Amino acid sequence: MWCRGVRGASTVDSNTPEAVLDATNELLITIMQLNEIKTEDVVSAFFTTTADLNAEFPAVAARKIGWTMVPMLCGHEMNVPGSLPMCLRVLLHINTNKGLNEIKHVYLRGAKVLRPDLV
Repeated sequence: MWCRGVRGASTVDSNTPEAVLDATNELLITIMQLNEIKTEDVVSAFFTTTADLNAEFPAVAARKIGWTMVPMLCGHEMNVPGSLPMCLRVLLHINTNKGLNEIKHVYLRGAKVLRPDLV
């Protein structure tokens, strides 16, 4: 098995705990389904949000789907002028037999503009 990185991003409708958790849940479930990831395959997760999202930690949504033993970290994305607002990003490290070209990175909602080559 290899340890591979899986990227994902989405936008959040509003800076509320419910909206952050909903967008995070949608993103993680989609990544897991498209890449056939089981919880025990997840090595770690690093979440970032833009500075305008601070109502809830994205890791809370991951805990709610069963990632109770997965090491996770949350932080803010660099505040680059003109960057996409209300954006949630994740970098997952997973154990997998998939090659780099088989990993499906996921960009949802307004975050599709970040990587149109992958959408």
